[in-house]
Amino acid sequence: MIPVVLHHGLFGFGNLAVGPLRIRYFAGGIERAIADRGHPLIVGRAHPTGPIELRARQLKELINRQLGILGLPDHRVIILAHSMGGLDARYMISRLGMADRVTALVTLSTPHHGSSYADWVVRNLGDRLGGRKLAAALGLDLRAIADLTTDAVKRFNDEVRDASAVRYFSVSACRPRSAVPAFLQHSHAIVFRHEGENDGVVSIVSAKWGEHLGTWPVDHLHLINKRTTPQTLLGGQDVAPRYVAILENLARRGIIPGPLREKGHNRV
Repeated sequence: MIPVVLHHGLFGFGNLAVGPLRIRYFAGGIERAIADRGHPLIVGRAHPTGPIELRARQLKELINRQLGILGLPDHRVIILAHSMGGLDARYMISRLGMADRVTALVTLSTPHHGSSYADWVVRNLGDRLGGRKLAAALGLDLRAIADLTTDAVKRFNDEVRDASAVRYFSVSACRPRSAVPAFLQHSHAIVFRHEGENDGVVSIVSAKWGEHLGTWPVDHLHLINKRTTPQTLLGGQDVAPRYVAILENLARRGIIPGPLREKGHNRV
């Protein structure tokens, strides 16, 4: 069975252990649902705010190392990448010699055409309020935000071409401003003003790349089963089955192999 790589976005992390507590970026049973389908699972971990190139190199190193641990050093993988993680994966595939190791990339609300909110942050917090100088003085690497501006991603798309041997798919997300968490209200308004419907962070237009698999009716964090509004906390709305549906879709079309078993918990 083809290994599945789950790769996080900006400000994200892999899996963290705090005493007996394990905190997962892809929460709410997403990992278990994929593993139960029989896929060896690799959970990415890259610099939370570093630039795309750095994060892509870290992703490459992790995939190669974990495939070795799994005893699958020559296997290709499928990558499911959230938000900025999709740009990391695209860079890794095309610029770091990984096109022959990846069968398909599925991006989940990745800003493939840049983010007007990143433009706003750089212009207002980075330049006018001296945020860049403060970050440098504190030794913080916040280059990821600059990499997500519309101008930066336009240059990225000119330079990072899709690999012909890899299939590219995308999922977008959308919620009205009234239905996103309070801390995403500001970003939702700015993105809506410049790009239209969005999930609180990334617009539908920007999220489309390769073959578009549809728009999920969730906010940017609910995409990874982090439920932060009263509606989602009370109503459930588990998205883990949607991840399985993506894999089943690709299997039906012969892009990836079908499951060899229904149960199993093969994780790295």
